Amino acid sequence: MTTSTPHIRTSDEDQKPRTRGWVRVTIVVVALTVAMLITNSIAAALHDPVAALIVGPVLAVAIAALHVWVGRRIERRRVADFAPKGAGRHLLVGIGVGLALSAVTIGILALFGAYRITGWGSLAGALAVVGTMCAIAVSEEVLFRGVLFRLIQGRWGAGAALGASAIIFGLMHLLNPGASVWGAITIAIEAGLMLGAAYLVTGSLWLAIGLHFGWNVATVGIFGTVVSGAEARESLVTAVTAGPDWFSGGGFGPEGSIVAVLVCSAATVLFLRTAHRRGRLRLRRR
Repeated sequence: MTTSTPHIRTSDEDQKPRTRGWVRVTIVVVALTVAMLITNSIAAALHDPVAALIVGPVLAVAIAALHVWVGRRIERRRVADFAPKGAGRHLLVGIGVGLALSAVTIGILALFGAYRITGWGSLAGALAVVGTMCAIAVSEEVLFRGVLFRLIQGRWGAGAALGASAIIFGLMHLLNPGASVWGAITIAIEAGLMLGAAYLVTGSLWLAIGLHFGWNVATVGIFGTVVSGAEARESLVTAVTAGPDWFSGGGFGPEGSIVAVLVCSAATVLFLRTAHRRGRLRLRRR
């Protein structure tokens, strides 16, 4: 009769699973970051409405498919970010809320003389914006909420995920032509926190994508202003802004306005309250 000595795991053996985990996370973050940058660069170059309305949605579907594939094959997880249940409703609600938030922001600016319509623009230009924003909204939400927010939340909880993803989202907008530090701060507060809270409400990306898309289409394609300091595009109307940058947004667009910060922060509070009622707001990981 022989006896066998039980195998005791060494520290090196314990470290291997952790190392493999970090390698997978790095691959996922790098892959989706590169995909987002390429997608946004292509989308920003689309000015013809027919091309934009075809290429934009195709790019959106492609990056969504990449996200699902990477999640299943590399992270080896069940990807629920594009779950079909409630997708249409969440997307439409998000678009409606995004349009409304932009309209309220522009309306307040107009009330105080910081925004004025100067004439009619171009329907073709507005349609090109719609196609472009399909790709941009999906690519940015996949990276910032579907990847970064989710990974940080899984490690440190929703509180850390909200703060960190919002800061990174704001810093990313410093790459835009008309970027400013103030603009990056306002983006982090009004958009980063709001979109993260929207992601918490449903656990999928549909609501956040709708919000992102609705805001951008209204701000750029309908009201004729710039978004996040990006280059100006043709829109449904032509308009001018005036007044101090902290109020009008200046060259960064209405997103650099304290008005947008306050309006979108109100929406963030409502989303967080909803997430809390649904038991999704765990500020710390248990």
